Amino acid sequence: MLKIGLQLYTLRAELEQDFEGTLRKVADLGYSGVEFYHFFGRSSEEVKHLLVETGLVALGAHRPYDAMLNDTEQEVTYNLAIGNKNLTVPYLTEEQRNWGEVAANLAIIGEKVKNRGAVLSYHNHDFEFTEHYGERTAFDGIFEEVPADLLQVEMDTCWVYYGGYDPVEYIHKYAGRLPIIHLKDMKKREDGSAETVVLGEGEVDLPGILEAAAEAGVEWAVVEQDFCSRSPLESVADSLKWVQEYAKQGGKVHV
Repeated sequence: MLKIGLQLYTLRAELEQDFEGTLRKVADLGYSGVEFYHFFGRSSEEVKHLLVETGLVALGAHRPYDAMLNDTEQEVTYNLAIGNKNLTVPYLTEEQRNWGEVAANLAIIGEKVKNRGAVLSYHNHDFEFTEHYGERTAFDGIFEEVPADLLQVEMDTCWVYYGGYDPVEYIHKYAGRLPIIHLKDMKKREDGSAETVVLGEGEVDLPGILEAAAEAGVEWAVVEQDFCSRSPLESVADSLKWVQEYAKQGGKVHV
């Protein structure tokens, strides 16, 4: 049964103003877990205390590529202290996208992370599907080059779709290596760019994605909205309502 979490990047402005209060609001909305992207100067003890208070699970954390490469032990130590074992490289700048070098570095990081009892994942955008690593997409190239025991897939299903591929097919392709997916909806603007929207208000096949994820053994479906046209808190509340309605109709999600 899929568990539903929230990528806290969606609430970045709220967190910057009131980190503790925003996490309490996320728990009150009914999310089971959160994926961090920044800790806003809080110690691991402070974050752990807040998680215990709210009942939220630290399902993962996005950590910068350079930090994971250069400060691996420090990153792992902090995250294990808050109860999180899933560390994810979330994004590469254009300057960082030497795919052979990236794959080699991810293998090095993954070995260090594995030795500490944690898990390294890589999170995609659309450019991993439009750029190539040899004859393959960069996405497939990375995961073919780095063994599964050193690198797991955190699939952003919306960006797979926007990159021109079928996220349902890709979920099945990476079944068994896919503990977390990002659940995101979008519609295309007139210029062809992506506008992220509340779940159910866009064109992504969310029911198909959730069904495939349940079949593939995914543990967490993580709601994310990169940019919100209305209040971010209202947006994530409405997205969770969509998931709850999906569950009422027999969807294999735990809410």
